Amino acid sequence: MESYREARLQMLMFVLGVMFMRVCASDTFPKAQNVTWSSINFKTILTWSPKPKDYSYTVEFYQIGQSRERTPYCIKSTENDCDLTTELKDLRASYKADILSEPMRGVNSDLIEHPYTTSERFSPYSDTVIGRPEFKVEVNSDQRKITLHVTDVPTALYNERDERLSVRDVFKDDLEYKVIYRKAKSTGRKEKISKSSTIELPDLDRDVSYCFHVQAYLSFRSTDKQHGEMSHIQCSPEENTSIFDEYGGGVIAGAILIIILALSAIIITIVMCRRQRKRVKNPGKEGQPLNRV
Repeated sequence: MESYREARLQMLMFVLGVMFMRVCASDTFPKAQNVTWSSINFKTILTWSPKPKDYSYTVEFYQIGQSRERTPYCIKSTENDCDLTTELKDLRASYKADILSEPMRGVNSDLIEHPYTTSERFSPYSDTVIGRPEFKVEVNSDQRKITLHVTDVPTALYNERDERLSVRDVFKDDLEYKVIYRKAKSTGRKEKISKSSTIELPDLDRDVSYCFHVQAYLSFRSTDKQHGEMSHIQCSPEENTSIFDEYGGGVIAGAILIIILALSAIIITIVMCRRQRKRVKNPGKEGQPLNRV
């Protein structure tokens, strides 16, 4: 009976000791806050705050249900970010990360467990943002069809041969492109989704300029993460445009008024110069003596 009480007392002391150490650790090494995954084109960085002072951070990342891993660049670091681009090898897997607050390198600690903060779940395949694509506009000879040639955005990933991968290499048939287009002089717009990077838009109006936006579209994702960044706008050339269409009536009217004023000034100047010359050659009555009465 006595030994049982002693065992219980020892267990209680151990628990209290652990709790005390955790409280001390929390006071000595502040927990990381605002832990955020930032990923664009599979360039994936984990960030948090605050910037450490007199302590450091260590990042432990892991697939859900798998063992923890570390990267040498994020052990006892005095930075508040960690590049995990090359560490998250299974792009379709879901990951979490713990940011541990620890003493500086070379400083010993008697703490059993250091304070830490756990990140939200992150999956590169489902969560990375696809950047702004570039494309070229090709107008068919009959001017009724326009073809957009989209350049697949390069990623931060490389294959075994050290060749850089594009978003098409990674997503394959899961990658689509959404085109938003309209007539250059209209506010109405249309959309088209294409699985190909070469997008044909037939049955357009001849001799009309069309303007286009393009963005990556991943339909398998949650609604708020389906669209990539929007491209810069590009417009097709407008054929057989009149001068009024090109510059507008107001600009043309102003130009005509300036020309008229300039011509009027020239004519007035010429007339005045001629009159002045006549006065010099023929002084008239002012230059003749008065007649006697």
